[in-house]
Order: sequence, then C-alpha cells, then structure tokens
Amino acid sequence: MKNNILAFILTSFVISIATASPTKNGFDLANSTIPVSKILSGGPPRDGIPSIDKPKFIVANKASYLKPHDRVIGVEINGKARAYPIRILNWHEIVNDNFYGTPIAVTYCPLCGSGIVYESRFGGSAHIFGVSGLLYNSDVLLYDRETETLWSQILSKGISGKLVGKTLTIVPSSHTSWGAWKKRHPNTQVLSTDTGAGRNYNRSPYEGYDKGRETYFPIEFRSKKYHPKERVIGVTINGKHKVYPFSELAKLENDSLQDMFSGQQLELSFDVENRDGTIKNSSGRILPSINTFWFAWYAFHPDTKIFKADK
Repeated sequence: MKNNILAFILTSFVISIATASPTKNGFDLANSTIPVSKILSGGPPRDGIPSIDKPKFIVANKASYLKPHDRVIGVEINGKARAYPIRILNWHEIVNDNFYGTPIAVTYCPLCGSGIVYESRFGGSAHIFGVSGLLYNSDVLLYDRETETLWSQILSKGISGKLVGKTLTIVPSSHTSWGAWKKRHPNTQVLSTDTGAGRNYNRSPYEGYDKGRETYFPIEFRSKKYHPKERVIGVTINGKHKVYPFSELAKLENDSLQDMFSGQQLELSFDVENRDGTIKNSSGRILPSINTFWFAWYAFHPDTKIFKADK
C-alpha cells in the first residue's frame, strides 16, 4: 500500500510538471502564438528596464544636451509636436505619454533600431506599457500592465495573454535627426532628461552596436543582401510585406517615388541623409510603416519584397 501511495504521488508530480503553464519573467505563456523556446530572456527582469510613465518636456532651445545628429522619434498630432531622443530611449525603451489628451506609447528597441508609436487607448481605456525583459527575434516584447498581454513590437500584435492576436494601432512618427526634426518643428517639445531614473544619457549602453554586423540574440531568418544594420522602411499591406532599404533609395535622383504594391498605389517621401521616410496611399493617408534595421525586418518577414533602385 505504501509503495502504491508513493507511486501515485510521483505520477501526480510528473503530470503536474508536464501540464503546468510555461512562464518566463512571470508571464503566462500558455496561449503563446510563438514557440515558447523562441521567447528569450534579454537579461533584465520584468521592468528591469524602467519605462517612463510621467514624462517631462522642455522647449527646443532648452535641449542643450542634444546634438543636431542625435536621433529622435518625432510625433506630430493636430499641429503639436514632441521629440523623444534615442539617447533616453536606449535606457528606457518605452515612454507612456499623454500627448495633449491622446494617450500614446513611444516604444524603441535598441537591438533592432525600431521606433514605433502606438495608440495606448483601446478596449475602452488607456493602457500603460512596460518592458517585459523578454525578446523574440531580438526584438523587445512589450506588455501592458492592465491585462499582462505580451506584445511583439515589430509585429504590433499580442502574442500571449488576455489580448493574444489583437493588433495595436500605429501612430505615424518620424525616426530622424534632432536637427532635421527641429528645423521642421521649431516649436517642438522635447523629452527632458529629468526622468528620475539616474541614468547617464550622455553614454549609450549599446555603443557601436548599430555599426557592427553582430546581433546579440538568435534570430529566426537571416539575409546577407544588405548590412544587418542597414536602415530600411518596411510596410505591410493586405498581409504582404515590402521593404525600402535606404542604400537603394540613395541611388534615386529625387526624394520621392511612386510604387505599386499589393494592389495599392504608394508614394514614398524620404530623407536619405537622415534615414527617415513616410509612405502614403493614393488618398494621401499615411500608412503604418516601420523604420528599423534590415536584419530585424527580414527576421520577421523573410518573404518580403525588396525595392531595387536599378529596376
């Protein structure tokens, strides 16, 4: 009888382990749309990279800590403009902002060079985003504190949790230099270095990374067509993907081009010097696009079409 009881306990223990929900950094991955083995720890724990939840802003001429060539993510809504410097985002990756009454989440993945802004009001309420400490294809997995859903930044989609499969709405933004943004928006506000976090924003924790060929974490698909850190603009229309490398755009004589893709007439306006661009449809509406490194776009979209200037 004693042996039977011990066998029952051991069997129950093995079954409980086998059927337990997989978790990483405290996130339940039971319904993950991505194989759990491909969701990797980036090193820091959940919120080990602290988001900025109460951002402070200064006027442009007070931003003495910025140089003209410094990169920023710029957002303009209803004639109001704000700049979020990469030298701050490198340390925080997310700014939860109330943009003159519009809740947004400004997100940046230093490993993929991808800056994407989202509407953070959905499902009837504003959501606050944090850094999960987890990665997929070297890209940051965000999470919202209200539902603990994990979101892939580049896919802009919930990959596990309550809102799995839902898509975030992208807010048009510019990934450009401070000099270029300030020239276009002289009255812009700028994120202050007064974040309360005690970080050294004069130093990058990723010094030289954007020039090297290496990636710190495994990715699913690779291509040698361009330098891994070549900056590109990618767009997805009707489930199809196309990418415009700036090395190709630099071969053109003009700073705009007309293109037909996935049944839509597109107009791409771009700034090669500052590696920035906007894609519009035939109605003049700005389409969601992603300014990122070539390796990151290809890792998520290996079936992507590629714009070639010589064609």
